[in-house]
Amino acid sequence: WVEQDPKEILKSVYECVERTCEKMKQLNINISNIKAIGVTNQRETTVVWDKTTGEPLYNAIVWLDLRTQSTVERLLKRIPGKNKAFSKFKTGLPLSTYFSAVKLRWLLDNVEEIRKAVEDGRAMFGTIDSWLIWSLTGGKNGGIHCTDVTNASRTMLFNIHSLEWDPELCQFFDIPMEILPKVRSSSEIYGLMVCFLNSGALTGVPISGCLGDQSAALVGQMCFQDGQAKNTYGTGCFLLCNTGQKSVFSEHGLLTTIAYKLGRDKPVCYALEGSVAIGGAVVRWLRDNLGIAQTAEEVEKLAAEVGTSYGCYFVPAFSGLYAPYWEPSARGIICGLTQFTNKNHIAFAALEAVCFQTREILDAMNKDCGIPLNQLQVDGGMTNNKILMQLQSDILCIPVVKPSMPETTALGAAMAAGAAEGVGVWSLNPGDLTAVTCERFEPQINPEESEFRYARWKKAVMKSMGWETSEAPSNGKPK
Repeated sequence: WVEQDPKEILKSVYECVERTCEKMKQLNINISNIKAIGVTNQRETTVVWDKTTGEPLYNAIVWLDLRTQSTVERLLKRIPGKNKAFSKFKTGLPLSTYFSAVKLRWLLDNVEEIRKAVEDGRAMFGTIDSWLIWSLTGGKNGGIHCTDVTNASRTMLFNIHSLEWDPELCQFFDIPMEILPKVRSSSEIYGLMVCFLNSGALTGVPISGCLGDQSAALVGQMCFQDGQAKNTYGTGCFLLCNTGQKSVFSEHGLLTTIAYKLGRDKPVCYALEGSVAIGGAVVRWLRDNLGIAQTAEEVEKLAAEVGTSYGCYFVPAFSGLYAPYWEPSARGIICGLTQFTNKNHIAFAALEAVCFQTREILDAMNKDCGIPLNQLQVDGGMTNNKILMQLQSDILCIPVVKPSMPETTALGAAMAAGAAEGVGVWSLNPGDLTAVTCERFEPQINPEESEFRYARWKKAVMKSMGWETSEAPSNGKPK
């Protein structure tokens, strides 16, 4: 179970705004220069709140939460041939614990308060962007209940071709359509900020950009051409490849998703996406659960001291495997241990695992697109780890390119907000964009060694599968 208090998320946003205003004052920048606000968020995370009180009716269920496994199995039984891909051509997604519809179904099945609020017509559903925009534009006093196409495309309730909520899917999941937000483009004025801050400084500033985090990073990396791709290293890893105005359906376990729609009258662009559940979270696990390091930097240092995993392989399938396997029964394993293995080797194997998982997705993407990537653009917090970036280049056998401003997710949301009609601070036409300075990592090992290590990793992945069953043990204790 992975959940968060939606009010705490909102509070952190207010704090972020306050601190930004303070910093601007210190730099002698007038706050009245703020022309627009963009929102970006972790996708799929699901919130239901009461529109009369403005209070959340339950904690937000986070994207990698697995409590819905039995819900997924129950729904599968209703599909002819238990076909997980039954909605693929409408939504681009397989039936999985990952997406919002099953989380919402779980809430309706298990939380009496939410059921009652739906019956009374008080309930509103949204992903985090919707909850924030509604709260920031007035909340119970006239807040705007909306989302953008990129976030909507991750709910399993949205038709990515007609760009509308799909009545058949809502019926299948038994979700009332009146609780869903209105779907808008990723770059337009949704509403004006109603500020509850001490300074009240941002009242009336338009909120005019909204992109799910991975789409925002694609925009921030300026991947506006077909075939351009980026990989974001956060809690998980997300590799997106722009496929332009055509939706490409994967034969190799990738998702088809909406990349962006930068304006009400602008075309919608699609992407192929490979999702890895555990990226940076594996470093956190080494720190918090195993205690082999106090900080993420220390994990990098441990790995650097040995420069090899000495035959040790780590598959961090803590919440099952996502792309390209979609195997919820997998669990994490560390294998190839000998008496010689120590914490340094495990730290190295953990970093290598992030790179191998990315390689699996890149291989799938190259097969689906038919044009192999000749370099990978990267961003996100983990890209500060130079060992990881070099390893990634070695394992992919292509250069890895990191922009000097790695916070591309925030940048993408800002770009969308500033380009909105009615704001127009800048243009996002490719001709008007300047090149970003970058750091490059070139492969330093021979391809044979890379292939050998990758093959061993795949062997380890096979051993991690089929571990968990959903039959509860007789004593009713957690498995």
